[in-house]
Amino acid sequence: MDASLARRVLDEGQRAGADFAELFVEETRFGSVSLRDRKVESASAGTEYGVGVRLLFGTEVRYGYTSRDDEDSLTALTRELAAGASAKAFGAIPAFAASVPSSQHPVEIAPSSRSQSEKLGLLRRADSLARSLSSEVAQVSASAVDRESHVALFNSEGLSMEDHRTWSRFTVAVVAERAGERHTGSEAPGERRGYEFFENLDVESFARIAGERALRMLDAGYVEAGEMPVVMGNGFGGVIFHEACGHPLETEALRRKATPFAGRIGELVAHPCLTAIDDGTVPNAWGSIALDDEGMPTQCTVLIENGVLKAFLSDRVGAQECGLPRTGSARRESYKYAPVSRMRNTFIAAGSSSLDEMLASAGNGLYAARMGGGSVNPATGEFNFAVEEGYRIRDGKIAEPLRGATLIGRGHDILPHIVMVGSDLKLAAGTCGAASGQVPVCVGQPSLLVDRILVGGRS
Repeated sequence: MDASLARRVLDEGQRAGADFAELFVEETRFGSVSLRDRKVESASAGTEYGVGVRLLFGTEVRYGYTSRDDEDSLTALTRELAAGASAKAFGAIPAFAASVPSSQHPVEIAPSSRSQSEKLGLLRRADSLARSLSSEVAQVSASAVDRESHVALFNSEGLSMEDHRTWSRFTVAVVAERAGERHTGSEAPGERRGYEFFENLDVESFARIAGERALRMLDAGYVEAGEMPVVMGNGFGGVIFHEACGHPLETEALRRKATPFAGRIGELVAHPCLTAIDDGTVPNAWGSIALDDEGMPTQCTVLIENGVLKAFLSDRVGAQECGLPRTGSARRESYKYAPVSRMRNTFIAAGSSSLDEMLASAGNGLYAARMGGGSVNPATGEFNFAVEEGYRIRDGKIAEPLRGATLIGRGHDILPHIVMVGSDLKLAAGTCGAASGQVPVCVGQPSLLVDRILVGGRS
């Protein structure tokens, strides 16, 4: 967008009474292909373009968007958003100071330069490997998606920024079946890379991991319900911290008084062995950003350090309303959404314990090697998450596989019971939905021991 046009639209917003005005311009190209039961389920590609206009009146947010970027359309939208506000005198917008991020996530091959048929070949390889594992593999689904975005932002404080963003992700899910019993194993790696992500990806390895997990769980018995020690596996196990603790540590929750962590900065909220971090700077990580969607450079934010609550994740409005510093955490799915505080790569930091030490300390309980989906109430931290791959811990050793387990509790209540943290930190790609839409994030943790948690199963 021409800077002079952006200035005139921002002037219109301030003339109408806004304390702050912003334009967010986005062009995104996406591609996706999926395979199910050896057949192409879908293949799509396209481009989306639009402009979002945000006006702030104090901390009141008014937001609208349009796919048209001519001056008449943008001015009309701005006036519509400002309807009812009192006009006021305003100073001239400072000369735009351009912000272009350094290449933290270099792209070698633009995904748009490769055909869908090339990605389809990867999916067929994954399907073939998974089916070769056993005749009990009943279904294989696989997909490859990529997205390339070019965004620009102008605001009434004189900020002008541009950013290029590229994501690529592969997913495989394998269903094993025996005598009417079914179990699913899945893997879904993703990174801030171009098509080189797919070229360097060992799709057969991920298909094997997913398939073998599904087959192992066919032999599993059912877990008995009750409170017990649980050793949680690394990687996607971090989804519980993300959902039950991460969201309540966003100022979007704090400003709505919907978090059990309100007023607790500086207090011990977890066992001293636990440190939790949200880091947007991890090179090429799926949830990393260079600039947030308000144009602020990203950072590494320590949320909990040695059990003590240190910080919340904030955007402009949340920081202003809650009296906290901004953390470069304002994110949105697209120009159709106003940005709010969101997580990036959120994880429990590595500790010093080994898996064998944690199993020995647990004695008898559950080893949740991989977590599945679940639900959470962000206001209370109450969660309920399924265990996709679980095993009995007997006499400090991993024993037979178990299925049907769910972990139940409240995030802030569980934190003091995480008493040992492993050294095997791993991040896992995911997608997080909230007020500003779906955004790519990483969850993560090392293996860890919860000394007491309620496990749902057969009573």
